[in-house]
Amino acid sequence: MTQSTELDPEDRKIITLARSARARNGVAEGAAVRDETGRTYVAATVELPTLKLSALRTAVAMAVASGAVSLEGAAVVTGADVLAPEDVAAVRDLGGPETPVLLVSPAGVVKSAG
Repeated sequence: MTQSTELDPEDRKIITLARSARARNGVAEGAAVRDETGRTYVAATVELPTLKLSALRTAVAMAVASGAVSLEGAAVVTGADVLAPEDVAAVRDLGGPETPVLLVSPAGVVKSAG
């Protein structure tokens, strides 16, 4: 797969932010999304008794709540080999079918870019 150093600088930025969120919070996933103005939204997995959200869905919700009208990119750092369809769907709802969603290992290696 691809090392993050071969990516566009803006994609490297959201990967770095997602990795930091995951490590800082000690959770399963960290995610970051970039909106149409270049603003980034960073989130970690939410695990409360009454609220459970993936990091990516949390980041998308933060973008929407902040007034974003579309997304240019998304990255998820996780040990998983695939993303939940609901996570990708959340990005597609706001960003459309062409918005790249990077699945990244905790070591920063891009496993897929769908």
